[in-house]
Amino acid sequence: MKVRDILHTKGATVITTTPDATLHDALRTLVDSRVVTLVVIDPAGKVVGIITERDLLRVCAELNGEIDRLRVADWMTTHLIIGVPRDEVGYIMGIMTHNRIRHSPIMDDGRLEGIISIGDVVKAQLEETEFENRYLKDYIQRQ
Repeated sequence: MKVRDILHTKGATVITTTPDATLHDALRTLVDSRVVTLVVIDPAGKVVGIITERDLLRVCAELNGEIDRLRVADWMTTHLIIGVPRDEVGYIMGIMTHNRIRHSPIMDDGRLEGIISIGDVVKAQLEETEFENRYLKDYIQRQ
């Protein structure tokens, strides 16, 4: 199974923000959209980072200040670990696990194609394993 199969099932909608948005704006977008991760897009449409609910919690714990005065650009993760649609699900699962990340933007030729979570990857792996198990059981029973 490929990452593109996950995106085909899940959809390619990605909730985004900008580097100049305040952390309060980012938090509001997370809550309103019922997501836990925002991809940060610059004015030219280039992916420049990612910010998560955990990042926002860390800021609140460290600064105990007003998040409506802080910018996303100053707190986002800029070293992104991305996937591509042709990646095998097992490969991206290994990359995400090794790097201890929960979300990975999926890029193709510099374009944002979607975002997947470790939960999406685990679900896809379980579905594939269930299909293979059922196929093998049917095969054995026919022998």
